[in-house]
Amino acid sequence: MGSNHEILLGLTTTPKSDWLGKVEEMKKFGIKKIALFPTFLKINDRKELYRLLEDIEGLEIPHVHLRHQDMEFWEVELFKNKYKTQYFNIHPNIKLNARLEQYAGEIYVENMFCEFEVENLKRFAGICLDTEHLNRVEKIAPKTHAQTIELLNTLKIGCCHISPKRKLKNIIKRVFLNAWRHYFLSLDEFDYIGQYRQYLPYYISLELENSFEEQLETKKYLENILSI
Repeated sequence: MGSNHEILLGLTTTPKSDWLGKVEEMKKFGIKKIALFPTFLKINDRKELYRLLEDIEGLEIPHVHLRHQDMEFWEVELFKNKYKTQYFNIHPNIKLNARLEQYAGEIYVENMFCEFEVENLKRFAGICLDTEHLNRVEKIAPKTHAQTIELLNTLKIGCCHISPKRKLKNIIKRVFLNAWRHYFLSLDEFDYIGQYRQYLPYYISLELENSFEEQLETKKYLENILSI
């Protein structure tokens, strides 16, 4: 692994993501380092996920996408103390619940499809780059894209998400599978990533619903594109 970047497999929890199956895959493939996206799990399911992750000896989770609605103090402390989490991110222009407010200076804000509230952004550590969002917003909201690029050039980029760019040739397959934003159908859906090379931080997190077996293929593909 090169010294400039490290690609993390993503344990996502969106409706099409089999998060229980991904934990089993971690054992099967000896996966000891991931990015975690518990954003769709309510507290009881999160507790179950944490219990299962305890069985992965030596697990590290450098990057966690926080669920702002109801995440507890003890959860953030668990990530920091047990799993060596260094980078947290959250969606933009939201009010943190009181449990997370004290961590604002350690949280990176994800670029979405609206302009950042710059004064609010200053409370946080910097930006979490979502490459697919940035690529899409260039066409649908040029003003937002311009502001995001300006901020990427001036603020710290602590972490990032990578998702596929949807290819027209896969539209019918996507409709059939009900698979869109975080599910890739062919590896060339990641070819666009190279244009954002200058903005990629050390940890590059795959935000994918695909299995870890498929994500391992993606990781190799991206390592080749980025010469890691």
